[in-house]
Amino acid sequence: MTIPYAIDIEPRATIPVAGGSAVFPVRRIYCIGRNYAAHAREMGGDPTREAPFFFQKAADAVQFCPENETVQHPYPTMTSNYHHEVEMVVALKSGGRNIEEKDALTHVFGYAVGLDMTRRDLQDEAKAAKRPWEVGKSADHSAPVGPLHPVSSVGHPSRGKISVSVDSEPRQSSDLSDMIWSVPEQISILSLYFELKAGDIIFTGTPEGVGKVERGQTMRAYVEGLGAISLAVV
Repeated sequence: MTIPYAIDIEPRATIPVAGGSAVFPVRRIYCIGRNYAAHAREMGGDPTREAPFFFQKAADAVQFCPENETVQHPYPTMTSNYHHEVEMVVALKSGGRNIEEKDALTHVFGYAVGLDMTRRDLQDEAKAAKRPWEVGKSADHSAPVGPLHPVSSVGHPSRGKISVSVDSEPRQSSDLSDMIWSVPEQISILSLYFELKAGDIIFTGTPEGVGKVERGQTMRAYVEGLGAISLAVV
C-alpha cells in the first residue's frame, strides 16, 4: 500500500557518475573540520591529532558541476565574507555502525572534487556565541561537487594535488597525503556517532589558503585524478 504524502516533495539530490548515465542519490552530507595541519593553524586551531570533529550540510545543498563547463554559483544572502574550501568528496555505497578502519574502504562507491562554501562571517559569529554552524556552513548551493568517479576507475586516492584558484590566481594548493585523518579513519570514527548508509557523502577537509570570493569571480577547484570544476559567482 502506498501512503500518500500530504504535500508535494522535492526530488532527492543526486550526483551524476562519470562515464555513464547513472546518478548517485545523496542521503546525508558529513564534513570534517580542520583536517589539514596548515589550515588548522590558519583558523586558530591545533594541528595535532586530537579527536576530529564533524558537522553536516543539508543534502539539497549539493550543486552539481559538470566537468569542462562553468556553472553559475549564486552568492548567498546574509553574508559579506563568503569563502571557498576545496575538498575531496567520498561517496558511500553501504555503511553501518562501528565500522573498523580496516574495512572502511569497502563501503566507498567513489570520489569527486567538491567545495565546502562557507559564510565565514556567520560561522565566526556562531563560534563566538558557541552556537551551531548551520547558517555559516549549510547555505543553499553550498556543496558544489563534480562527477563521481567510481573506485573501479580511480581506486582510493590518498595522495595527489588538491587546489583552487580564483580568476586564475592560485589560492589553495596542497596534497591529499597532508590530511591529518585519513579517509578510512574518518569513516570509522563517523560510524561511532551515526549509522552510515548508502548515499552518504563525506567532505574530507580543506587545506590552507581559504579565502573570500566576490560576485563576478570564477573559482576552479581541482583534485588530481578526479578532474576540476569551475564556478562563476553571481
